Amino acid sequence: MAAAALLRSAAPGRGGPAGSWRLRVVPRRRLTQSFCSRSGDTTAGAAWTCFRLDERALLRVRGPDAAPFLLGLLTNELPLPGPAAGDAPPPPCAGYAHFLNVQGRTLYDVILYGLRERSEEMSGFLLECDSSVQDALQKHLALYRIRRKVTVEPHRDLRVWAVLPGSPEACGAAPLQETAGADAILVRDPRTRRMGWRLLTQKEGPALVPGGRLGDLWDYHQHRYLQGVPEGVRDLPPGVALPLESNLAFMNGVSFTKGCYIGQELTARTHHMGVIRKRLFPVRLLDPLPTSGVAPGAAVLTESGQAVGKYRAGQGSVGLALLRSEKIKGPLHVRASRGAQVALTASVPDWWPTVST
Repeated sequence: MAAAALLRSAAPGRGGPAGSWRLRVVPRRRLTQSFCSRSGDTTAGAAWTCFRLDERALLRVRGPDAAPFLLGLLTNELPLPGPAAGDAPPPPCAGYAHFLNVQGRTLYDVILYGLRERSEEMSGFLLECDSSVQDALQKHLALYRIRRKVTVEPHRDLRVWAVLPGSPEACGAAPLQETAGADAILVRDPRTRRMGWRLLTQKEGPALVPGGRLGDLWDYHQHRYLQGVPEGVRDLPPGVALPLESNLAFMNGVSFTKGCYIGQELTARTHHMGVIRKRLFPVRLLDPLPTSGVAPGAAVLTESGQAVGKYRAGQGSVGLALLRSEKIKGPLHVRASRGAQVALTASVPDWWPTVST
C-alpha cells in the first residue's frame, strides 16, 4: 500500500540521484505529471517555458575556507564541478540542501551552484534562497564565520529562472546542455527531473533557451505544488519544518555519510529509526474555496473529525499539507475561515521512491 510504504524513510547512502535507490514506484493516487497552464495550452509552440523567479535571490560564498565552512552548516555534500576541459570552464554543478537550527528544524532551503574558474576571486558557491530571508541567511552565515577566510555577499548580477519542458513527454529528455559562463549558468534542477532546469543569467531567459517562451509564474507554482516540491519560507517555515518530513531525502538534499553539521543529530536519528510518520503531501482542494482561502496551519481532518495534519501552503486549488501517511487515503477536509469545510485529497507523486511491503 502506498501509505504504508511511505512510513519508511528512503535510505540512500548519501545525497544523489533518486533512481540509484528506487525500489518501486507506487502507481496509485498520483497527481498529474504534466506541466499545466491556466490557458490550457501547455506548449504554445515552444519546447521550453521560462519563469523568472523574482522571489528567489542569490548569495555568493567564496574564499579559501568556503567549502569546509558550508559543509559544517548544510545537510548535504557540496556540488563541486570537475576539472576544466582546455580553455573552457568546467560544466556547472548544482545541489540541494537545508540549513538547520540546533534543534534539527529547517531554517532555509537552498539550491547550491558550485563554481570553479581560473580566477580565485571568482571561485566559490552561489546559494539560491527565498529573497525574503536573504538578509537573515547572510547574518546566519556571518554568525558561524569566525576566523574563516570566507566572504559572504549578495550576488545581484544574476537573476534566477526556472525552465520547464513545454510538454510532459519532454520531462525526461535532455536537449539542453549544462553551461557556465560569465553571464549565464544553466544546470538541471537537483531536486527532481520533474522540476526541469535552473538558469542564472543577466539576460532574459527565453532568449537563451532554444524554443523558449516566457511563462506565467502562476503556472510554475501550480506545477511545483502538483509535484509536491516545497520551496521557500511559505512551504518550509523557519524553525518549524523538519527536513525528513519535508521529503529532503526524496529531493536529494541530505547525505547520511558526510561529516557533522548543525542539526544533524535529530535528522540522523530519525533516518536510522526508519519511520517517518508524517510527510508533506501534495493536495488538491475540491470544494469551491471561500474568498479568504485556506490559512496556513489550518487543521486537516478525517470524515469523523480526527486530526491528521495541517495545511501548509498553496495556490488556488493545489498546495501542500503535512499529513500522517497512513491517513491520506480516506475522505479528508480542511477547516477554512469562518468554520467552512473544504474537501481535500492527498496524493503520492509518482517520482517519489518507496519500498515494497
